[in-house]
Amino acid sequence: MKIFPEPTFQPSFLKLLVGQKPSACAQITGNATNPGLHGMVYFYSVPQGGMLVEAEVFGLPKQNVQNSSFYGMHIHENGNCSLPFEKTGNHYNPGNQPHPDHAGDLPPLLSNSSYAYSAFYTERFDADDIIGRSVVIHLHPDDFVTQPSGNSGTKIGCGVIFKV
Repeated sequence: MKIFPEPTFQPSFLKLLVGQKPSACAQITGNATNPGLHGMVYFYSVPQGGMLVEAEVFGLPKQNVQNSSFYGMHIHENGNCSLPFEKTGNHYNPGNQPHPDHAGDLPPLLSNSSYAYSAFYTERFDADDIIGRSVVIHLHPDDFVTQPSGNSGTKIGCGVIFKV
């Protein structure tokens, strides 16, 4: 019995994450309310096309009595992370698509005990498209419905994307 009838990219993804230098990255810092929030987001160019995105974030605020919470994460137009992150602009959306089809719409982060790790594949952009823009973490998860930005709330973390 075959579990995966199609070839999988997992071996090449693991090779990228373990042994290759990313094409771009963003160092995340928190806002004034969340000064302990910090982390890194790495962008790896995939030989078959697209990007592998890896995010590791520490110090996320607890939203409820449970130890796990969801947070919105997006690429924004502008690479200006001066506090309070109001100059990041809108979601990166070169195709002028409705939300959640912006190139900058990313999967939510799942935090456990204030820590989140995520890795995912996307074909919505390549490294050259996003260098100089910003990765923004929002206090609430994206609802994937509300226009134009998913009602994800306050910008609590930000990092400018730069070429490695």
